[in-house]
Amino acid sequence: MKLGFVSAILPELSLPEVMTFAADAGFDSVEVMCWPKGKAERRYAGVTHIDVSTLDAEGVAGIGDLVARTGVEISGLGYYPNPLTPDREEAATYIEHLRAVISAARALDLRSVNTFVGRDWTRSVEDNWPPFLEVWEPLIAHAEEHDVLIGIENCPMLFTQDEWPGGKNLATSPAIWRRMFEAIPSRNFGLNYDPSHMVWQQMDYLAPMREFADRIHHAHAKDARIDTEKLDDVGILAHPLEYHTPKLPGLGAIDWGAFFSTLGDTGYAGHVAIEVEDRAYEGSLDARKASIRQSGNYLRQFVDWR
Repeated sequence: MKLGFVSAILPELSLPEVMTFAADAGFDSVEVMCWPKGKAERRYAGVTHIDVSTLDAEGVAGIGDLVARTGVEISGLGYYPNPLTPDREEAATYIEHLRAVISAARALDLRSVNTFVGRDWTRSVEDNWPPFLEVWEPLIAHAEEHDVLIGIENCPMLFTQDEWPGGKNLATSPAIWRRMFEAIPSRNFGLNYDPSHMVWQQMDYLAPMREFADRIHHAHAKDARIDTEKLDDVGILAHPLEYHTPKLPGLGAIDWGAFFSTLGDTGYAGHVAIEVEDRAYEGSLDARKASIRQSGNYLRQFVDWR
């Protein structure tokens, strides 16, 4: 396996600066954020380390030279909007940009694009199903044409009041993944697996890796801490951030030894990207860099990374 990190936590750095930091810190790879330039819609969104709207042959060559010079791979391109938002004009913008990210991955000779399925958070899974098929069948066909693997992160995007009650990402559980992959059986359609989202939903995060081993195209390393006293007080139906907190790997509830042991048993030999969303480390750029290094140092005891 190869250990890297998600570039979203370093928004003020340029791509060369991100890749140079990754090399200096001993990482194998970086998942590079490719949001369209403009105002972010939420935390950790809106980061543009590769602007796919202006990517040309010269830009492709420059990124190739950067990878060769630093020795750091790009594990995938990341763009995480809500393509199933009920605002169809907004959704169309997201879908168009996602298609552009897929095309950019092909131009850069990359295999992975990571994203969300999306969801109309005010409607049931069943009511979301026709829009899901309408949007994702052509997107996966586009990915197949470009030989690109789509990794859907299993984050429910359900944290606060504005995402209540259904969350803004449909792909939250093995039952839904199973149905998605039956409806769109393409092997280009898979998961960007993050165990932390299973923890706060009180779900087994090891068993799905075995069942969906051939669908895990990419993985995230993020931890989660559950405040059991708070959960006992507010209940499981409260907004999730009332009782759970994203943490650096090793500072939450995940058994990372069991995680990597299980992931290795499935035959996975791809990228695992540290995703920093721990507010305790967000006070400065130096603190965020330190959080990436700390996470890497902790996880290397489980990863044969060289």
